[in-house]
Parts: sequence; structure tokens; C-alpha cells
Amino acid sequence: MTDGRCSTEASMQQQVLTAARDWLGTPYRHQASLKGVGCDCLGLVRGIWRDIHGAEPETPPPYRPDWAERSGEDRLWDAAVRAMGSPIDLCAMLPGDLLLFRWRLGMPAKHAGILSDPARFIHAYEQASVVESALVPSWRRRIAGVFRFPEKV
Repeated sequence: MTDGRCSTEASMQQQVLTAARDWLGTPYRHQASLKGVGCDCLGLVRGIWRDIHGAEPETPPPYRPDWAERSGEDRLWDAAVRAMGSPIDLCAMLPGDLLLFRWRLGMPAKHAGILSDPARFIHAYEQASVVESALVPSWRRRIAGVFRFPEKV
């Protein structure tokens, strides 16, 4: 007997992963969120959300590249909690989950990507494009939180 919730969750994970892969090659553009034209890491997540859910849960205010250092507020984390709920355990992460990264302990999360398999993730890489990168130890130790996209309502 299959659990309908598990199959629905797996379906959502696959939708996220498919949407993320559709953004590969999109050039990096600060504050942008337009597939094939440009996005930053937040713009990638926003675009994936729109691809799956339609309207975004909230529109971020304009932000500078050094927004996390200037404000000290964990805005990316707070927005993820508002949109997706509580973070899940790192050991439970699955392809299609949102990863938030912080560069240093005690600093706000500043980067986001989508886990594409246990050892890779998709993200908008500054000065490049949306790429799939290895989740090497230097990236893995910077994971601040893992979030699962909610089901469509």
C-alpha cells in the first residue's frame, strides 16, 4: 500500500528539480528572475516557485549585493520559513529541496540553491550563470538550512 502523501511529496520534489534544470544556463543578473534572461540565486528560487505555484508568496524589496552584511538580519532564512515552513534535518534532504548557505557562522544566510542529487546542487553562480555544481565539503559545511517546497493548494 502506498502513502498518497509520500507520492505527492515525491511528485513535488520532481517538479522542483525539473523546473530548476530548465533554468540552467540563465545568465547571472543581480535582482533578476527571468528564465533565459537573468537571475541571481534568489531570482532562481523565485522563478522556480512561479513555475510550480504561480504567484510568489511575497515580493522581495530591492537589495544590494552586500545586503546580508549591511542589515545583519537573516532575511533569506526568514522568507524561506514564511513560504516553506520549518527547515528539515540535513540528513533528510532530498533532490528538489531548497538549500540556504551562510559564508560564516553567525552571519545571515546569503546564498540559495536546489539540491539536484545527494552530491550536486543547482544555483545561480555570480559572474557566470545558473549551473549545477558539486556539493563539495566547502559548500556542504556552509549549509544553513534545508527547506522543502510546499504542495500546491
